[in-house]
Formats: sequence, C-alpha cells, structure tokens
Amino acid sequence: MKKRVVITGLGIVSPNGVGIPAFTKAIKKGVSGIQFFPELRDLNFSCQLGAMPTISEEKKREYLSELQLRNFNSSGILYGIIAGMDAFKDAKLEPAKNDDEPLWDLGIIFGSGTSGVEKFREAIYKIDDKNVRRLGSNSVAQTMTSGVSAYLGGLIGAGNMVTANSSACATGTESLLMGYEHIANGKATYMLCGSTSDQGPYIWGGFDAMKVTTYKYNNTPKKVAGPMSADASGFVPGSGAGAYLLESLENAQNRGATIYAEILGGAINNGGQRGGGSMTAPNSLAIQKCIKHALKDANISASEIEYINGHLTATIKDPDEIENWSIALDRKGNDFPYINSLKGMVGHCLAASGSIEIVSAILQLYEGFIFPNVNCENLHPRITEVISQERISTKLVKTSLHTIAKASFGFGDVNACAIFKKI
Repeated sequence: MKKRVVITGLGIVSPNGVGIPAFTKAIKKGVSGIQFFPELRDLNFSCQLGAMPTISEEKKREYLSELQLRNFNSSGILYGIIAGMDAFKDAKLEPAKNDDEPLWDLGIIFGSGTSGVEKFREAIYKIDDKNVRRLGSNSVAQTMTSGVSAYLGGLIGAGNMVTANSSACATGTESLLMGYEHIANGKATYMLCGSTSDQGPYIWGGFDAMKVTTYKYNNTPKKVAGPMSADASGFVPGSGAGAYLLESLENAQNRGATIYAEILGGAINNGGQRGGGSMTAPNSLAIQKCIKHALKDANISASEIEYINGHLTATIKDPDEIENWSIALDRKGNDFPYINSLKGMVGHCLAASGSIEIVSAILQLYEGFIFPNVNCENLHPRITEVISQERISTKLVKTSLHTIAKASFGFGDVNACAIFKKI
C-alpha cells in the first residue's frame, strides 16, 4: 500500500518576495515584482520588462561560504539553494555533519531549464576557440542542469537519489510528483523538490524573438494586463525558485512536524505535438486527460476541487486553458472553482513557474485565502462565456479551502497536474 505524502517545509525566492513571510504578505496584497530594465531597452528588446528577485550580498553569505561564492555567477543555482535550504530548515531538519555519514533517507529532485547561462557566457567571452581549456574549473558545476541539486545535496549531505528534471514550464510540478512517488513507494523518508530559473537577456532574448512577451507596457510596468484579461498581450519574463520538503504523513506526525498539505496524487503526460499541439502550443485533449487522470490518481471527484492555481500566461492561450479546465471538470458558470494566476505579479518564471506557483497554492490552502488576480478587471469575453466573473476575484478572498488543483503546461507539449488537500 502506498504511503500518504505531505508537505512539511516551504521555501521561496520570488520577484515579489524572498522568504515565506515576505512572499505571503506580497501575494495577499497583490504586490507586483515586475519592473522596467534599461538594459533591455538598450538591447532593443520589444519587451523591456522583467521580474527577478532581489538578493543582497549579505543574504548570499547566509547560505554559501566566501570560497563557494568565488567566481560564482549562476543566479538560478543561487535561487535554488536559498529556496531549497529554506524549505529544509522550515521542515525543522538538520544537515549531516561533515564527519557523519550522508542522510541515506533524504533525496533531492530539483529541476531547472537552462542553467548557468550567464556563467557560460562569462567564461566564453574571455576565451576564443583555441583556448577552450580556459573555461574555468567552476564552469561545469554552474552550467550543468543538475547543478542546483548537486549544490543542495552537498550542503545537506543528502544520501538518497539526488537528481534534476527539466520539462520547461512544467518542471516544478513534475519534480513534486516525482518526489511524491518516491516517498509513496517507500524509497525515501524525505524528498526535497522544486525548480529554479536564471534571468537576464540571454535567457529572455529567445522569448522576445518569438513575440510571446508583451511590448505594450514598457512605460507602465505595474499596469501590465494580467492573465485572463482581454487586454493581455503576452507575458513578462521572470525568474526565481520554489521548494517543498516532502515526507510520509506517518513520519510527519511521529516527529510533530507542521503539515502544510497532503499531496493526494497527480498526473504527467504529453500531447505528442499532435491535435493542435506543437513545441510551443498545448494539445487541449492532452491537457484535459492530464487533469482527469490527476483526479483519478487522487481518488477524488471533480466536484471536490474548490480552487485552481492556473498556468495562465497572459497570452492567447488563456481562454483555451479555462475551456480545458471546464471540460475536464464538467463545471462552468458559478459552479466553476475559484481560479487565479500568480504570473500577474511575478511574470512567467519559466522553469521555476511551477514551483513558485505551487508554494503560493499551498500557502492559500494552509492559511485560507485566495490571492487577487492583478490587472484583470477586464476579463476576456471567451472566459466569461465559460465561468462567472466572481470566480476570478481581483481582491483578496478569505475562505477555507480543503481540496485544490495546480497544473503546469510547458514547451514540448508537456503537462503536469497535482492535487492537494488540507489536513
């Protein structure tokens, strides 16, 4: 029989708040971390806005030594380290001492998209093709996809599976479900999961070239039309990291841990880039199947879902996502669950989006509130045809929640959906 799995630690590095207290306060108030970047203007970007966390030099030294920070230039790994270690500490766990054995019962699955681009660019900029050996001894650890999990594994002394996943925007939700299965099947006692994303022109430039980012709000960064808005014209690129510590319900209860939520189950699938799906667009049938399979895996009915933390990106695909949820749940109008999107406050944090949004979803479930949809007063007409406007609140809603859903849909037509319940 599978073990019941719960979340007992959370960590967050977000453009609108670093650390759970600051982040919780920000999302309740609808505080935006989106800002104008002169550098993007000077590079002739169409979208000159972005969202990135603020990390002081003092903050870095709370997590890494001077030696570790020497020639360290990977923001994504830094964000993942801070979020991961905060979740580990929040769960009231202690790293293995240097002269002890590793923590054989603790594993890590921490994903990323493109890791260490700024570090790689820095290294390459200093050499030419005839001097490749001068890339530098720390370029490997800071540019490999598993860099963040490797750093965390060393800081904690993790002795179970320590790995990374990479599934574009679905990375964070996928890592949670992979960790969930590892705990449920008795292969580890603890799993630290999450995802992270770098920032800057070398990450964001490709999206600007694809014309999926907005260009209309360069002079008004706090007024960017949010997801589900009729005025939405593309996303704002963001960055950061989110993390969660998973363990069995029995283990958490035995040690008196704070339990934020139970993971009831979930599903991961792919649209195969067929049926309207492509490298950049989702197959609607695959999304519907993913949601339905998640409900089946969680052993609940669609009517039990009270709130959805949407993927919703402020692009032309938002109405399609709402329609897919409505079809999968067979619910519409006033019967549709509450739904919101964090991207109106922090932009699209790419590989970190799923994990940052999961943390926001769990906080809402645990504390009993629904954060406001920012700059979403003028809803898209295709959306209001499906669900009532009151289910897309632009103000803070205080309400008890019991069962919620979170889904992420990423490049490559990959989908992931997780179901959570309050204990």
